[in-house]
Amino acid sequence: MLLFQYILELGGTESQDWAEMLQKMYQKWAQKNDYDVEILDYQVGEEAGIKSVSFLVRGLNAYGYLKSESGVHRLVRISPFDSNSRRHTSFAAVEVMPEISDDINLNIRSEDLEIDTFRASGAGGQHINKTESAIRIKHIPTGIVVGCQTERSQIQNREYAMKMLRAKLFDYERKKQEEEKARIKGESLDIAWGSQIRSYVFCPYTLVKDHRTGFEVGNIEAVMDGKIDDFMYEYLRYISK
Repeated sequence: MLLFQYILELGGTESQDWAEMLQKMYQKWAQKNDYDVEILDYQVGEEAGIKSVSFLVRGLNAYGYLKSESGVHRLVRISPFDSNSRRHTSFAAVEVMPEISDDINLNIRSEDLEIDTFRASGAGGQHINKTESAIRIKHIPTGIVVGCQTERSQIQNREYAMKMLRAKLFDYERKKQEEEKARIKGESLDIAWGSQIRSYVFCPYTLVKDHRTGFEVGNIEAVMDGKIDDFMYEYLRYISK
């Protein structure tokens, strides 16, 4: 099973640091479960952390488990970047998408794509910062932007970027259909980034709570070390009711 996982910070330095903490949490979870992780795109924060990261997780049922993580994650802690040691709240958004089969026709027209090449900025092999192998693709009608800047060739980076674009466009169309169905039924459907799914509280107490299932754990260190399986199991039980 192959999927794309994408983490985006929602704010400044605090959120960028939080986004990197989440990335490390998922990488530790993947390692514990013998999944392979490959970074595709990585944008470093100005002072700390990351602005965004896209990576692949390969392994049996990877999407089935990680789809529980899609949404906004909220952090509450004493900020290490605040000289007055005040408590801060930060947010980071996680998108989890499966690879979309080539058999599904999404009608991506070449004239709708804006493709840029640039030198990769992340840590990597000999091609990093030496050749313009990195790819950034913008789908003009939707404004969706994807990128890949691993140490592969430009052709391979473009191939991965197009796979991500297909996955994002498929998800985009799915959400549009859900919104339309909800509008026809007169329902209120909140699919905005502002709806947090889980909170991670480091201060004044330690607690990780999933707001969908109500499941919570006090050992936040274990959670940040990748022990998130129980949250995934509870979510799968929740959606199967």
